[in-house]
Amino acid sequence: MLKRRSILYSNRAAARIKQDKNEGALKDCTKAILLNPDYIRALLRRAELYEKTDKLDEAFADYKSVMERDVSCVQAREACMRLPKQIDERNEKLKEEMLGKLKDLGNLVLRPFGLSTENFQVKQDNSSGSYSINFVQNPNNNR
Repeated sequence: MLKRRSILYSNRAAARIKQDKNEGALKDCTKAILLNPDYIRALLRRAELYEKTDKLDEAFADYKSVMERDVSCVQAREACMRLPKQIDERNEKLKEEMLGKLKDLGNLVLRPFGLSTENFQVKQDNSSGSYSINFVQNPNNNR
C-alpha cells in the first residue's frame, strides 16, 4: 500500500514538473520518499528539482543516496562528479560577495574618520596561519 502511494506522489510530482509547479513537485517527491525511501525515481526527480532551483547541496545528497542504492545509475554518477565543483564555485562566489559587503560596511564605519578599508593591510603568517593587520597612512602611494 505504501509503495503504491509513493508511486502516486512521484507521478503527481512528474505532472507538476510538466506544469512548472516546482514547489508542489518537491513536496510530492519528498512525500514519496518518506513513504518509500528506496524509490529511485522519486529521489532522482527531487534531485533534479533541487538542482533546477539552485539547491545544489540537497541535490548532491539525493544523488549520493541514489548511488548508494543503485551504482549503475549513470545520471546520479554524472551528477556526483559534476555537483561538487559547482558547489565549490557557488560557495567561492558567495564568499567573495560577503567580503565585498563587509568591506563596504567597514568603509561606511571608517568614512567619518577619514579612513577606508584600504588603509589597512591584512597579512597572513605562513608558518602559524595567524593574521596581522597593519595601518597604512596613504594606501595609494604604497602600491
